[in-house]
Amino acid sequence: MSGGRRRLGRVWRRRGPLRTRLALSVTAAVALVAVGVCAAAFLVVRSALYEQLDLSLTQSARLAAQRNPGDAPGTLAGECRFLAAPACAEVVAADPAKDPGTPGLLPVDPAAREVAAGRKAPYYTNITVAGYPARMLTTDYAKGRALQVALRADTVEDGITEAAQWLVLTAVIGVLLAAVLGYWVSRTGLAPVARLTATAERIAATRDARHRIELPPPGREDEITRLATSFNTMLGELEQSIAAQRQLVADASHELRTPLTALRTNAELLARADRLTPDQRERASAALGRQLREVTGLVNDLIELARDEEPQPLVEQVRLGALVEHCAQAARTHWPAVPFHVRVPAEPVVVPGVPARLSRLLGNLLDNAAKFGPDGLPVEVELVAGVPGRGPELTVRDHGPGISPEDLPHVFDRFYRAGAARALPGSGLGLAMARQIARAHSAELTAEAAPGGGARFRLAF
Repeated sequence: MSGGRRRLGRVWRRRGPLRTRLALSVTAAVALVAVGVCAAAFLVVRSALYEQLDLSLTQSARLAAQRNPGDAPGTLAGECRFLAAPACAEVVAADPAKDPGTPGLLPVDPAAREVAAGRKAPYYTNITVAGYPARMLTTDYAKGRALQVALRADTVEDGITEAAQWLVLTAVIGVLLAAVLGYWVSRTGLAPVARLTATAERIAATRDARHRIELPPPGREDEITRLATSFNTMLGELEQSIAAQRQLVADASHELRTPLTALRTNAELLARADRLTPDQRERASAALGRQLREVTGLVNDLIELARDEEPQPLVEQVRLGALVEHCAQAARTHWPAVPFHVRVPAEPVVVPGVPARLSRLLGNLLDNAAKFGPDGLPVEVELVAGVPGRGPELTVRDHGPGISPEDLPHVFDRFYRAGAARALPGSGLGLAMARQIARAHSAELTAEAAPGGGARFRLAF
């Protein structure tokens, strides 16, 4: 049964409302402090009242010893039954055989005999005299005898009772105040969290990431404000990601519409091959194959760009000089009318990376330069080794029409094609993919107008 209650308590601590748990925690903490302070105050008051009474008993014992030195065992003064009377006193012998025949007013216990015999130190004790509470001091008196002095303790007991009542009332008020304070703290402290939760629920219900959490004015930042700011930043990134996805879908549908239409036309044409001449069938088949390759390349590029991140294969140390020479040789095969001039340093330039992805990046840059450069004019490729504080840098320059200032900010956007490039083959994804690969390798790819005409792309590791 107790195990079930413990399990229920643990489940409630994990799943109970945070506001309720915080309010109860604050209430418990403040209530514990209030009860602790009241208990300490009660002990201090009780100790102070008894200390005053004990001081009076000590003084009464001195007076009794001075007035009656060396008295035989028996009662010296027996008026402590009355509240206003002086202290009553008795002499106690160490040997019970020496006690008087008439019992005294004060009780005699074995500890008092030991004080009389000198084997025990003086002590205080609470007794009852004639039905009233009293405080008694037992101290040494003379050889073989002890002195017992008692005073009525009604006033002390009443003071302790009254102090206890007031302190209990104070503790109850403190607990109630702690409950109110705990509720206020939980409500005020968790208000930003409640707003954050409401915003998250609204976004989940409407699937609209444009909502934001209202932030306090500057100068009032705290941990919750930083959390809300981070949440707003995350919402901004989410909104941009959703917008980019929607734009990607819209652009992809637009780019795929034309080649798919051409594919359908050529497929329908080949379906009536019996009406075509051999030369017409050959041209239609070649066009169909070319369009299939274009669509396949476009779909593959879309799949890579839609991931918005590079895969994480094993990274190795890549010799950039050899990789540049290899990519330039492949580009010469694809563009036989364009000369590629390559300059690489004699010493090896090594960077960590994935050779296949870096080859794709360089191939896209070289294809782009060859596509825009006039036949016969060279594409210049230069690799510069890193200097202290900077990594290696690769530049690819063509001598084509260059990039207009209005097109320069958009050359790396997906599907973006400048006006002069719309008549050329391509889908507008090559440079976007090149920048994605560069950033995955901690490099920055930029474009600029080259002096004397043409465009220059700079890859800085």
